[in-house]
Order: sequence, then C-alpha cells, then structure tokens
Amino acid sequence: MALGKIMDVKPAAGVELSDAVKNGAIAAIQGGKSSFEVDGANYTLAAGKAKSYTLSGSEDIALASLLSYDAYSTDYSALIADFDFRLLSETAMHKGESSFELDGVTYNLDIESETAATVYTGEGDSKVMVANVSNVIVNSVNSSVFLPMDYKAAVADAIANHQSSFEYVTADGETQKHTIQISVNNYVIYTDQKTMLIDMYSAPSKNHLLGTDDHGMDVLTRLMYGGRISLMVGFVVVLLEMMIGICVGGVSGYFGGWVDTLLMRFVDLFNSIPYYPMMIIAGALMDAFEVNPYSRIFMLMAIMGIMGWTGIARTVRGQILSLREQDFMVATEATGIRVSRRIFRHLVPNVMPLLIVQATMSLGSIILTEATLSFLGLGIKYPLASWGTIINSASNIYVMSNFWFIWIPAGVLIVLTVLGFNFVGDGLRDAFDPKMKR
Repeated sequence: MALGKIMDVKPAAGVELSDAVKNGAIAAIQGGKSSFEVDGANYTLAAGKAKSYTLSGSEDIALASLLSYDAYSTDYSALIADFDFRLLSETAMHKGESSFELDGVTYNLDIESETAATVYTGEGDSKVMVANVSNVIVNSVNSSVFLPMDYKAAVADAIANHQSSFEYVTADGETQKHTIQISVNNYVIYTDQKTMLIDMYSAPSKNHLLGTDDHGMDVLTRLMYGGRISLMVGFVVVLLEMMIGICVGGVSGYFGGWVDTLLMRFVDLFNSIPYYPMMIIAGALMDAFEVNPYSRIFMLMAIMGIMGWTGIARTVRGQILSLREQDFMVATEATGIRVSRRIFRHLVPNVMPLLIVQATMSLGSIILTEATLSFLGLGIKYPLASWGTIINSASNIYVMSNFWFIWIPAGVLIVLTVLGFNFVGDGLRDAFDPKMKR
C-alpha cells in the first residue's frame, strides 16, 4: 500500500480484499490510527518507507486473563467456558459497557470493580443470574462436583478476612465447618464429612438383632433367606432323586432278568463314583467357567440329584420284586392292564410309605451336604446365601473368636434342621412299620 495524492491499496498475491477493508484502511491511515476493525475482524497497519503501510489481518485465537468465571448453575457451565462469551464480557467490562450480545442473547453486566462483575439476563422478575466474574478461583478437587455460588462467596469472604475456618450451611440444612490452609500460594479447603457406607461386624442391637456380617448385611435376614435356599435345595434334590430312582427301580424290579441285571450294573457303576470328590470337581469347574450364581444353584441341585438316586432305585427294586408275585399283580396281568400302569399305578403306591420315610431322612443329609460344599466355597455363591455360605464368612480364627453371632446361629439352625428331619423320618418309619403297631 502506498500513500500519495492518490491512495491505492494493493493486496498481496492470492489475497482478495473487500471494498470495506480497503476503505477502512484508508480511513485509518487518514485518521492516524494503527488498527481498525471490519465485520468483527481486526486489521493492523505498520508504517514503512516512502509513506507506505503494510496491512495485516489478525484473528483472535486465545484469551489470556486473570479473571475467573463461576456459573450460578450447571446449565451455564459450558457457557462460561466459551471463548466468545469470555472475550465479549471482558471487553465490555474493560470499556465499562453494561451489556453485550452473543448468539442473539443480550447479557447484562453489573460491574463492581475492574476485577468483579455479575453477568445476568433479563430484568426484574425475569432476571436470571448467569455467572460471577472475580479474581478468585475456587475449584473442587472432584471435577464432577458442582460448587454453588454461595459456597464460593463464603470462601472468598473468609480468605479476604484472613480467616482460618468458616461455616457453611448446605442445601440440606446441615452446618459444615471448613478449614483453610495455605499450600504453595494456594488455599486448600478441608471439611470432615461423616459418611456411613457399610456397618460391618456390628454387634447385635435393636436395629440388627443378630448383628451384621462382613458385607454389612443383617445376619438375621440372611439366615432367613439362607434357610429358604437350603430347604429349597433339599426338597428339589430329594424330588429329583425320587423321580429317577422310582423309574429305574420300578422297571428293574418288574421286568427282572437281563433288564434287572443291566440296570443294577448301571447302579453299581454310579455307586463306584466317589460322591464328594465329584461334587468338589463340579464346584471347581463352575468357578473356572464363572457360572452365574443364579444358574449355579440349579446346576448344583441337578448334579446332587443325579449323583444320589441309586439308593432309592435299589429300595424300589427290592420292594417291587416281592410285590410283583402277589395275587393283586397276577390279577392286573390277567385283566390285560398295560405294563406302565401296573408299575406306576399298582406297584409304586405300595412302595411310597417306605420312600417317604427314606426321602424325609435323606433331606437332612442333603442339607448338610449343601452346607459343606458352600462352606468350602464350592456351593452357593454371593449374593445368594445359604447356611453354609454364612458359616464360610467366618472361616478365619479372628472372625470366629470375635464375632460369634456370624456363624453360631447358622450352625445351630443346620443342626436343628437336620435333627428335625431325622426325627420326622424315624416317626414316619415307626408309623408305617406294621411290626411297630403290634
């Protein structure tokens, strides 16, 4: 650009200048200015030789400021971090203007000093506080925690008054005491908050009649819940054992011959499998495959039922061998009743009293087996509970010696339940035994 009687503005190669920019440059030179603005863009004029000037455009890329912006609510957290908002508001503060506009919204400024102002929208009843501008930065250690404006104001007042502590009333009405300490030219604020997360190993009280366990759960509630699962396992396994045992024993006893021999050898094969080692292996495999606790309980019941039906099968076979030759069975054969009806309608009902006694007495042993596996960590898994898993939580000497209320109630319930089913089984055996009635 050269300055003479005729002023000419020549852009550099590849640069196009609008007439507004050219006219602005000429007006700035004539007015003795070193910069001017056109359509929000700033341009700088540098004087050269022979009354020539170099025109360069500038673009705002960053804002360096000693002021801090605090939003009145989380709705404006993104706005106060916006570059244009910060630039326009600080420019308005510098010029002493009472408002500025951004994206069609007018923001008002209540300027208190060069380093303090309040940004808001609207007037009167529609007035909405947006942000507070100051030279004090108050940030939370946790970025996800929003500090309210009144808290930041309390911090600023305490620092300005050289206080070592201050009190703040939370939204819940709780008064908290905060301590201020200076650390490397910064102020660090501390407060003690009582937070109850888990009340572990709490002694028996009116709130927890049998105390709490290592997870802070009520022991009495866990005992009732665990009893439901332990009893469910017992009844389901007994039912499964009876179904398999009655079918195999009934067919073996009725047909006899090679069918009986084949099925009994199959029973002998099952009896040769060690029960507890197989259960331990099954539990370890479920641990290795990380079986869901809710699926694990059904798999455990199925394995226990499949492994324990042989005793019932032998009992049913022995009784049917003696019953099939009696007169009522000869009559059923003579009338042409089908084989399945002879076995399950006429033979099995005569064996049921003995099966009921055996099933009742085996309930206790099944519950004891499940408790043993759970105690070893191979049975029911957390968050489900059984009496065995409750005892397992007291598997170290410290817990056993100091927190008796964790494991003694579960052990007592196991003993009483097993004894109870055994006594019921003995009573039913005596009731169904004809010799005991003489």
